[in-house]
Amino acid sequence: MEKSKNIALLGQPNSGKSTIFNTLTGMHQHVGNWPGKTVEKKEGTFTHNEVTYTVADLPGSYSLSANSDEEIVTRDYIAKNDLDLVCILADASQLERSMYMLADYAGIGTPVMLVLTMMDVAESKGKKIDTKKLSEKLGIEVCSIVAYDKKSYGVFYDSLEKAISLGKTLDAESLYDIVKNGDGAKAFKKYMEKVEIISSERRSKEWLAMKLLEEDEAIIRELAIKGEKNIEHDSKGALYTSDARFKWIEGLLDGVVTDAKKPSELLTKFDKAAIGPRSGKWVAFGMMILALMGAMIVASPLMGLGGALPSILNPVADSLLGKMGVSSSIIHFIKATLIVSLGWVVAMVGFIFAMNFVFGILEEVGYMARVSYVFDRSMSKIGLQGKALMPMIMGFGCTMGSTSGARVIDSYGQKIMTIAVAWAVPCGATFVVIPTLANAFFGTGGGMLVMLLIFLIMLLHIIITAKVFGKKLNPVDKRTGIVMELPPYHKPRWGFIFKNSLMRMWDVFKKAFSIELIVCIIFFFLSYSKRGIEGSILYKVGTFIEPVSTFIGLKWQTFMSFFAAMVSKEAVLGVLSAIFANSGSVIDTTTGLAATSDNIAQIVAAAIPQAEALAFIIAVTFNIPCLQAVVSTYNETHSVKWTAKIGLYYIVTALVLAAVVYHIAVLIL
Repeated sequence: MEKSKNIALLGQPNSGKSTIFNTLTGMHQHVGNWPGKTVEKKEGTFTHNEVTYTVADLPGSYSLSANSDEEIVTRDYIAKNDLDLVCILADASQLERSMYMLADYAGIGTPVMLVLTMMDVAESKGKKIDTKKLSEKLGIEVCSIVAYDKKSYGVFYDSLEKAISLGKTLDAESLYDIVKNGDGAKAFKKYMEKVEIISSERRSKEWLAMKLLEEDEAIIRELAIKGEKNIEHDSKGALYTSDARFKWIEGLLDGVVTDAKKPSELLTKFDKAAIGPRSGKWVAFGMMILALMGAMIVASPLMGLGGALPSILNPVADSLLGKMGVSSSIIHFIKATLIVSLGWVVAMVGFIFAMNFVFGILEEVGYMARVSYVFDRSMSKIGLQGKALMPMIMGFGCTMGSTSGARVIDSYGQKIMTIAVAWAVPCGATFVVIPTLANAFFGTGGGMLVMLLIFLIMLLHIIITAKVFGKKLNPVDKRTGIVMELPPYHKPRWGFIFKNSLMRMWDVFKKAFSIELIVCIIFFFLSYSKRGIEGSILYKVGTFIEPVSTFIGLKWQTFMSFFAAMVSKEAVLGVLSAIFANSGSVIDTTTGLAATSDNIAQIVAAAIPQAEALAFIIAVTFNIPCLQAVVSTYNETHSVKWTAKIGLYYIVTALVLAAVVYHIAVLIL
């Protein structure tokens, strides 16, 4: 036997695919993008019986139709000649629906095995499944597994080795017999002849003909290239194929599945409310508030530790490095970069852990799919999934919550869209800083009007941002209605959720610390000067472009504060304090090494005209949320390009919004 094998995991969302991938590969995995596609690519390795397996966690989808980049990537990958086996996952608790992927796979020549997941949930519902009988009917290996329980993987490993050794493909003759005897028989037979020119060992004529019945654009293009054009289509072709697949599944499961338990009346009542057209939205908002509160509670210990680290480590650095004869300037540099970065990252990963933990629970119990169902129609108007609403709402607490929470989005393109749109939601830190400034400049009543203006701009920003990023990430002409199976409710697997959250936290920490440190060092040198603020590079840049920034409505003082807000929203008051109250250097006030003047809001209110103040407030609110949000976005997208695009977009739009508001305010105020 060869010492290495290539396998792939294929399944519908909520089938336990990611759980199995993480359990198999552990820390031996990496995430990137498929070449030329905005689709997330997960690969990892594991070793069993001295054989190393390379595993591809293919994008979750409900079928192998070419409706999205995810599905096209999946189809192309499973047809590769160097792939030894595809493991198709099906949720045992709702086998009738979750086997549709297997039915759509029929006709592909890559060896395959069926893995039944969530067996514990199926058993708790009184379902019994005869895997041996199902294996005989399909002609391939079939095994059952509890995805989060490593002890149940022995049967999986045995079936995996046997499936690769035998190299069996799915016996789909009975499926084709149903099609040949159904309403689409005539078209199916005609298409069988047409697709012969593009068929191969890995894609049978039958599979291609089924896809042609469904008016699959990718197959139509392939035929056109070969000169086969002007193909007549049946508008009901997709209906014929789906009916045939469900009939095939029904026949397969006859005598295989027995069901002896009635569903819980309490859960049934809750589910009616959770998916109701009106009640479902109220339930979802309630769950969002609870999730946000829960995340803050879970995150508070690590976030508190992160906030306290500078005050703990700074005296140690002063004492230890001072005794070693290190100069005060170098000690200051270490405190303002290394120690500050460490504190920020610890606080950041605390929130990342909390968000993964809370969203993990909501996903595990089966509720997240309900959110998508309830809000999908509303969110689809701006090109997003219903699931996107929850990460966006989390943004009111912290933008890191939005970016981390976006992992629940199935499509990689829509995940990036969700993150980009969620940046427009002002975070908790913004609601600490901005109302303080708004009330100082415009009084209590005027401050309330400013906050109302911010919310109106936020809604407009969300719509425009979705349209801008949607052109590339989710084009209007490629959008399709959502097809989903609501998973059954079941108990959360606490150990698995905790372990996965820890793995995610550690992965983010490794990547984030170096990025945060580099940015802090760059910002240190931009703002450092022995001669005060006027000697810094940041000041020179600010004064150099002041003729331009003044048109926007920002003089060099407010522009410098706008720039510092990209690092931290909390830094705004500190930088204003350093400039107008001479309370410390820009770097010290930004990193928290110097305190903010107690009456800074009143000081700047007397020094800055109201029109400039309003432009500044809008610019800061809709600027890049913070450095941690940028790092978190990179960790979720795995793309420097998209992180940079989102960041640049927000800098530009913040300045444009400031300019518009400023020139209107000049006429009114």
